[in-house]
Amino acid sequence: MAELFALAKSFTQMPLAEVEQLLDNKSYDARMGAVCIMDFQARDKKIPAERKKQLFDLYITKHDKIDTWDMVDRSAPYVVGGYLFDKPRAILYKLAKSPNVWERRTAIVSTYFFIRQNDVADTFKIAKMLVKDKHEMIHSAVGSWVREAGKRDKQKLLDFLDLNAVTMPRTMLRYAIEKLDKNEKETYLSARKEKL
Repeated sequence: MAELFALAKSFTQMPLAEVEQLLDNKSYDARMGAVCIMDFQARDKKIPAERKKQLFDLYITKHDKIDTWDMVDRSAPYVVGGYLFDKPRAILYKLAKSPNVWERRTAIVSTYFFIRQNDVADTFKIAKMLVKDKHEMIHSAVGSWVREAGKRDKQKLLDFLDLNAVTMPRTMLRYAIEKLDKNEKETYLSARKEKL
């Protein structure tokens, strides 16, 4: 994977038409290379607004090719979240309702860009939509991202856990409470056990 990232970094100026060709390839490595290039381009502080939109549009229209957790996690924060930061975010709520697990994962993972700007509201709103999701790839994503949001606003994390800890999937809860102190962890784990 390190070799693939290094190779992708050497092609950060690749035209989007060629990136799209890579996304259309059946090979996992080619598609992962494509999302890495998209991520590198989206992270460029000098990127024109038009290119940001083109990257976002390509991600959304070709989402069926972005079909593993690591492809989503690699590219969604900057390609999707970075683009939407100063724009309406309705698309994330639409993705959160998608029957496609990777689109639902994109909805929550994209909010990482917002979290880094101390903007955690959408993370918790989307987490609430996904808190009863049946897929383990959503359990880990929601748990991880509410944990990260909780580093910026612990009270919002505690409020979320107070409402959901007893019914949320165990994996999601474990990820969400990972950075809390021992007593807080035990409180939420015990409450869940009692409910079960």
